[in-house]
Amino acid sequence: MTLPRLTADEQRVLGCLLEKEVTVPDTYPLTLNALRSACNQKSSRDPIVDFDERTVQDAVRALKDGGLARVAWADYGRRTLKYLQTATHLLGLADDERALITVLLLRGPQSPGELRARTDRLYTFADREAVEACLERMAARDEPLVLRLERRPGQQDHRWIHLLGDPPPDAAPAAEDREAIRAGGPAERDAAVVAGYDAVADAEALTASVSPFEGWFLDRVAALAHGRPVVDVGCGAGTAAGALAAAGADVSGIDVSPGMVAAAQARYPGVDFSVGDLRRLLRPAAAPGWGAVVAWFSLLHFAPSELPAVVGGLGSVLVPDGVLAIALPVGGRDGRVGPDGLAVVRHEAVEVRRAVAAAGLTAVESYLVSDGGDDERLYLIARR
Repeated sequence: MTLPRLTADEQRVLGCLLEKEVTVPDTYPLTLNALRSACNQKSSRDPIVDFDERTVQDAVRALKDGGLARVAWADYGRRTLKYLQTATHLLGLADDERALITVLLLRGPQSPGELRARTDRLYTFADREAVEACLERMAARDEPLVLRLERRPGQQDHRWIHLLGDPPPDAAPAAEDREAIRAGGPAERDAAVVAGYDAVADAEALTASVSPFEGWFLDRVAALAHGRPVVDVGCGAGTAAGALAAAGADVSGIDVSPGMVAAAQARYPGVDFSVGDLRRLLRPAAAPGWGAVVAWFSLLHFAPSELPAVVGGLGSVLVPDGVLAIALPVGGRDGRVGPDGLAVVRHEAVEVRRAVAAAGLTAVESYLVSDGGDDERLYLIARR
């Protein structure tokens, strides 16, 4: 179903019907006078309103037309009508969802802590986490019922709004929490990365390729290495390493996924591939450092807070005037890759450049390339 777009008056009336059904069941359904009093009460309402009977009647009529309310005759008085809500059934609301929607309709944007305190007469949430879980569940529907807003300056918590009407003019969706990629700890994230890439290694080997621009870019990296050893960190199925080898570079590759390493070895038998972690990259055995380190779409699984240390570690094993080459999609949004929904982070281009500068490297070439849609990819070469 398509969610209704309720006016402010209709939101207030529906919220009151939902609330009073639970809090005063003995006098529910509500007469027009009782419903008007509920709308105009001074407590548990934001904003405070002063509806007349016509306003309430018009709002009820619109809710009825939308299937969210109906009219019933009272047991007494031939012309006494009462009003009740049907939104719970129409929207498929569980008890906890109903409580949150009710309070959001009556009081506007609120934080999870506020919602827990203000729903105590409607539903008992065990803790704040239970409120957040319910909100996330409603936000994940095919037709989301709620939206998390960006945190305002001075606020500790995100606020949430319902989506049964137009959002407030100053409401902005919350930015993705790009630190959440390490919420379970680095070890859990790292294990998921290995498992995810092992699962797609064969498919990656069959489909991975470089674009004409990427081929030119990797030729530039090979030339800037000046014949010194080059390493492709997070090499995957060996696509970038293979292109570097074709350009004449003395290249090797490492990856945390044994499956990807096996696929790379099968594709490029003349290149040395091994299992390894780019965060523990060592200098080559027969040289004082790397002429070039290539991070080809391999920084996607690190949170922004991890980026400076990772880039700094890669820069530290370069020879003087060696280069670090980075390629990755940018834009500050998150995404999913792999059969198990493996989480990735799209860093902001400015964050990458800042991490490069913090590592003592100088960006000498930088390109932002569109994929033809809304996404951009950053290709950057920095010199030590």
